[in-house]
Amino acid sequence: MVLRLAALAGPFLAALLSQAVLVPAALAQQPSAKPPAASAKPTAKPGAVPPPAPAPEPDVSPSHLALAREVMLSSGIARSFDSIIPTMAEQIRKNAVTRPDLAKDLDEVLKGLDPEMELQKQRLITIAARIYAKRLNEAELKDIVAFFRSPAGKRYVETQPQILDDMVGAMQDWTQEVSEYIMVRTRAEMGKRGHQLQ
Repeated sequence: MVLRLAALAGPFLAALLSQAVLVPAALAQQPSAKPPAASAKPTAKPGAVPPPAPAPEPDVSPSHLALAREVMLSSGIARSFDSIIPTMAEQIRKNAVTRPDLAKDLDEVLKGLDPEMELQKQRLITIAARIYAKRLNEAELKDIVAFFRSPAGKRYVETQPQILDDMVGAMQDWTQEVSEYIMVRTRAEMGKRGHQLQ
């Protein structure tokens, strides 16, 4: 079950991450608004004990991080990050559409940035691997890696994109059917109470 959820999260994670990157970049291009005025009210009563600082995150051993990274790569989740940087590059091209004379130079610059962008993608994989390492111990990660190395695990990763496509279609159909069903049932029940719903 955990593996299924991890697989489902991949494409959605990429979409969320791309929004997390693109939205702040778009906002940075807008004129900045005035910062909110500082509150005159003190945040704590005088003499009160301040809340404890959050516990520092435990250090992750290199072997633990390596296992988490292998889970990211072998599960196909890291593959979902592949579309983030091309999406950002396409956004830059769209923003430059008002200056068609820049297109050739812009394409060359973006192509030249490919090695740097690959490093940035690897950094994101490391960040995600640290998240896995924080939530799963080395023994659990070893079991997960063993699964993804197995024939069944490899087949699971191979079929994941098609399964997700099928699931999205099935969910759309289900949503439509259940929405209509709920509306019909609600009208019927409200009709019993003397209310007419359109």
